[in-house]
Amino acid sequence: MQTNLADFIKNSSEGKEADAILRSCVHCGFCLATCPTYQLLGDELDSPRGRIYLMKQMLEGQPVTQKTQSHLDRCLTCRACETVCPSGVRYGELIDISRGIIEKQVKRSAGSDVLRYTLRKVLTNDPIFTSLLKLGQMVRPLLPDSLKKTIPAKAQPAKIWPVARHKRKMLILDGCVQPALAPNINAACARVLDRMDISLLKAEKVGCCGAISYHLNAQQEGLDYMRRNIDAWWPLIEREEIEAIVITASGCGVTIKEYGHLLRHDVVYAEKAAQISTFAKDISEILYAELEYIERLFDKQWLSKNKSKLSFHSPCTLQHGQQVRDVAEKILMTAGFELTFVQNAHLCCGSAGTYSILQPELSQQLLKNKVTALESGNPERIATANIGCLIHLQGGTSLSVRHWVELLDEKISDYSEITIL
Repeated sequence: MQTNLADFIKNSSEGKEADAILRSCVHCGFCLATCPTYQLLGDELDSPRGRIYLMKQMLEGQPVTQKTQSHLDRCLTCRACETVCPSGVRYGELIDISRGIIEKQVKRSAGSDVLRYTLRKVLTNDPIFTSLLKLGQMVRPLLPDSLKKTIPAKAQPAKIWPVARHKRKMLILDGCVQPALAPNINAACARVLDRMDISLLKAEKVGCCGAISYHLNAQQEGLDYMRRNIDAWWPLIEREEIEAIVITASGCGVTIKEYGHLLRHDVVYAEKAAQISTFAKDISEILYAELEYIERLFDKQWLSKNKSKLSFHSPCTLQHGQQVRDVAEKILMTAGFELTFVQNAHLCCGSAGTYSILQPELSQQLLKNKVTALESGNPERIATANIGCLIHLQGGTSLSVRHWVELLDEKISDYSEITIL
């Protein structure tokens, strides 16, 4: 693609990166078939290729309006387009750059500004979010059904967290909303790893990974959250006390794996951020390396008698952002779960961080389509790998939706009880 970037951007680091990304696009259109918003709206300006044209015009200095901003806002940043792009266009990076620029050029309504600010300050603050969640759950029975779906029911409490006792140690990211919404996920992760002689540790002063603020165009605020987490983790990494940083929320995982890229121009943090990114692993990557242990753990005859039918939703942040595919699924099948076929498994469920709040109409359409696909194989339960997807899906189905590592932990516990008896 021919480019002629405007003076305000062309000599900056962002301008040079945007220029390289734009030039790599060959207009092939492969991305259109995988774009959720294009599938729903049929408007090329709501496809990756169309948005690239809009971003190119903006970066070349042409006037931009709220219409341009609206098309960029409607992008889920699911990055399915990156998975199929034959030219390797780094679309996610380009839209982050462009959203940061257009935020300064096009004024939002006061209501939109307040909503975005509130999301940034509430979702990333654990005490505030937890208090508001508990209040919402108290009044939930009194609300109409349409509003009940927006407030998650009380979560299963966390079961025991094993005492750190093994030579092998890993860190865990608690995240911002997961401890309140589903506290047992990380505890289940700790129990599974404990059985494999790996102790899971929490570092103090670690909070939001930075994704919420960064993707709401408060990019410097997001980078500050990243720096805070690096400061908290770095002493343990420097002393070589841990093997990995384990993440059970794939939305956080994709961001932490990109710390090195996002902070590459920071003289103080660039090197540390790059090393943090190499330590970041989705729990599926950790357990896949221990797959032989899981295979040896179960008696095959017991597994054949205790099969359960499961539908697995692979979050976009896992399969497209992290490019981790068919890993959690293989672990679940090894543990005796029967996985159903899910049509259009590459398409987003509509959660996409804060998208379900900011773009509710599109989000609900995507949710309905995703739930139809997940339920088509008549599963007993639905499993996923990201807290945002989990809560979003639970609002659209009567089936139980759980994190897959919780189901694995329960399967191991059930088998252990039988073998002890």
